[in-house]
Amino acid sequence: MNIHEYQAKELLQKFGVATPRGKAASTPEEAEQAARELGTDNLVIKAQVHAGGRGKGTFANGFKGGVHLCKSPEEVRDVASKMLGQTLVTHQTGPAGRVVNKVLVAESVDIAREIYFAILLDRATAGPIVVASTEGGVEIEAVAEKSPEKILREKIHPLAGLQAFQTRKLAKQLGFEGTQAKAAAKLFEGLYRTFLACDCSMVEVNPLVVTPEGQVLALDAKFNFDDNALYRHPELAAMRDIAEEDPREVEASKHGLNYIGLDGNIACLVNGAGLAMATMDIIKSYGGSPANFLDVGGSATGDQVTEAFKILISDDKVKAILVNIFGGIMKCDVIAQGIIDAVKAVNLPVPLVARLEGTNMEAGKKLLAESGLAVITAGDLADAAEKVVKAAGGGK
Repeated sequence: MNIHEYQAKELLQKFGVATPRGKAASTPEEAEQAARELGTDNLVIKAQVHAGGRGKGTFANGFKGGVHLCKSPEEVRDVASKMLGQTLVTHQTGPAGRVVNKVLVAESVDIAREIYFAILLDRATAGPIVVASTEGGVEIEAVAEKSPEKILREKIHPLAGLQAFQTRKLAKQLGFEGTQAKAAAKLFEGLYRTFLACDCSMVEVNPLVVTPEGQVLALDAKFNFDDNALYRHPELAAMRDIAEEDPREVEASKHGLNYIGLDGNIACLVNGAGLAMATMDIIKSYGGSPANFLDVGGSATGDQVTEAFKILISDDKVKAILVNIFGGIMKCDVIAQGIIDAVKAVNLPVPLVARLEGTNMEAGKKLLAESGLAVITAGDLADAAEKVVKAAGGGK
């Protein structure tokens, strides 16, 4: 789950991380009032969408930029009126863009220096890691490509946590000295406490800035949370903005399904994340293009399978569907019956290829064969991939 910048700012302040003052607004009038409450003529207004590159983005109405410096509450109101309710297109949103429903009105600060700082989960060490760079304010991917030597990495012991000597070390490596080094170390420690307490998979601050007066501030932050831990954090779950998410993914989550939409035309329904990845790979190998990742899990019910099919066919790009089930805990006959019920319920408009293997495989195949439905069966995964690619009108 992701959250907006204004929500991230509120979280950081809760854990003592220094950030500029600011407030979210949903109307131009609210934006103007927020600017007046800040009591300064150094203002910035930022469109709130779950995407980067806002500053260089373009609105559907032709207005340029999702981040603007302003000098008065009246100017903030004018800019807000051109942002709110409009679709912002950036390099991360894709051509469809995202509708801006809120803006953040904040105190702008002069910047003497910009830093990149993030805490991530490192799968190699199964623990947190700090990734930082003196090249802040730009995409870290660009830094990694052009100047990889400028990226610092500091592993954090999962039990000991981020130690004081590590925050001092990082501050020195990032060019902080004296009182700035102490402020930076305190900010790093606050970010780690936020990361830990909120069950984050990522906390990214870009940029972390130093002002001409020597203040060290988290100017912009992005959070990713472990969805499996959200039951412990109802206050975080309440921050979810489903308007920023793919409606198909939202619907899938309601039924306990793991779905991610892609750009292809072959829909996949698979049990197990690893098998789902392998299925997408072999579809590509045979010249096709997967339309989604969909893992129904190891104990899906017939109702879940029906809901999964409804989600799959809601994608207009889908030209064929591949069901690839390996029956372990999941029984093939249960899936087969689920397929039959789903096809009847949704009046399937595209070809369906099914490959069943494992527990109760023969019973499952028999159910499909006797159903009278136009289901194309496959003997193995390669056979299934070849048939579904052909059914979708592609192939080598």
